[in-house]
Amino acid sequence: MEEQAQGTGQVSEKKTAVVIGAGPAGLTAAYMLLKETGIRPVVLEESEYIGGIARTHRYRGNRMDLGGHRFFTKNDEVNRLWRELMPLQGKPSYDDKKLGNVKDLPAEGPDPETEDRVFLLRRRISRIYFLHKFFDYPLSIKPETFKNLGFGRTVKSGFGYVFAQIFKKKETSLENFYINRFGRPLYEMFFEYYTENLWGRHPSEISADWGAQRTKGLSLWKAVWSTLTKPFRSKDKVETSLIEEFFYPKMGPGQLWEFLADDIRNMGGEIIMNCKVKDIKISGGRVTSVVSEDGREFAADEFFSTMPVRDLVAGMGDVPPADVRRVAGGLPYRDYQTVGILTDRLSLVNRTRYATLTGDVPDCWIYIQDRDVKLGRLQIYNNWSPYLVADPEHTVWIGLEYFCQENDEMWNMTDEDFIRMAGEELVKIGVIDSTSAIKDACRLKVKKAYPAYFDTYSEFDTVKDWLSSLPNLWCLGRNGQHRYNNMDHSMLTAIEAVKAVASGSTDKRDVWNVNTEKEYHETVSGDKDKKEK
Repeated sequence: MEEQAQGTGQVSEKKTAVVIGAGPAGLTAAYMLLKETGIRPVVLEESEYIGGIARTHRYRGNRMDLGGHRFFTKNDEVNRLWRELMPLQGKPSYDDKKLGNVKDLPAEGPDPETEDRVFLLRRRISRIYFLHKFFDYPLSIKPETFKNLGFGRTVKSGFGYVFAQIFKKKETSLENFYINRFGRPLYEMFFEYYTENLWGRHPSEISADWGAQRTKGLSLWKAVWSTLTKPFRSKDKVETSLIEEFFYPKMGPGQLWEFLADDIRNMGGEIIMNCKVKDIKISGGRVTSVVSEDGREFAADEFFSTMPVRDLVAGMGDVPPADVRRVAGGLPYRDYQTVGILTDRLSLVNRTRYATLTGDVPDCWIYIQDRDVKLGRLQIYNNWSPYLVADPEHTVWIGLEYFCQENDEMWNMTDEDFIRMAGEELVKIGVIDSTSAIKDACRLKVKKAYPAYFDTYSEFDTVKDWLSSLPNLWCLGRNGQHRYNNMDHSMLTAIEAVKAVASGSTDKRDVWNVNTEKEYHETVSGDKDKKEK
């Protein structure tokens, strides 16, 4: 018997969809299916957590954001969906009230002091820590930058940039990509070690695709131009990496995904936790069902996968062609660990004009460029939201991020040894005075956090094209597309996939084209549409 689908007026014959993964892409797909098509989704999540790597971890009254998740987008559809799920604050947050910060807030918005389902409007401050000094991220051209670099490095950087503009390199690697935009001296100071630390490979071995995707529109010239034109720019004419404000859920990013999961259940969808998909069954050129590790089989009309492409293809057995299996099996990933550390104060001096409750630096995160430590990035959770910290006035709750490979030396360290190493590194770079300043700590591991752009990645189209030939399989999100997507891009892949399903299309191009357009970060989607017309 046919029933009317919600929202679109389309007819659904009680169709079902299996969604693999309860991260941003998977949950968005499930929600949009219910809202726009009437197709009933069953979400299979391998862990006990909602939100994927965008989840919020709770530890003794404090909360951790794994990786740092700014809610900022220039896509109207994603922005509307976020605001639909969580309204923007209308009254000051705890720290803004205490510090006397004034923000432009909607009068009808909720009070974060009394309500939980609320976006905070936060100030973005992210800097580079190099030579035990702070540099703006992205690099800015101002007297403080030259002072911190010193005369010799400044002159060398200037000549290096001019040389790079005259003698452009062919962008066959990430190294050449950065050198073309910043010159070799600045590349060696600010990009080479951090990139190698992040990926475990030298930038000369990594595809330029990663830089083109993550730093669209940025260069030393753009940094100069941004500084010169800042007083004259409207807020919607700024690079993604240069934004100065962003939305943030009161209790961390996972809070929004937990609310969304509740909405999906209330609308009739199902979310099954601790259900890892192992096998994907294919018959007649279509996916027919998936099987979990514990033997449960789930048949459906449509399948939306956010699981790593390597695992997806491996789960299909011998069905994919040998070349597809070879390329997929060689796709690399980078794993991730974070250590949460609680202390009374940091040793870093706040020389900015922005006050904090504890008097510490106001950064959301700090990129660590010191070659003597393995630490890649440091988050200060107090500055993301005061509600992430049990006592935000008297303690500082920070996250130390390490990039590694599953089962390597760092991965296999005991929690005690890893936390000790992390504390010693903080002392070495002057973030705390001694390890005795650490009041409490915890450690988390995340597998396949970053799809990497080397090894068989150069042949990825072979896999993408074959997967796209399966009419009822939709690959979404960061791991589902083996692409370093942000949250908004991951959500947009789901939105585009549901649009196609609702229209009866099996064309995957719009789904795969998300976050590949050169101007995606540089224009609001509405402006882009006008240009194309």
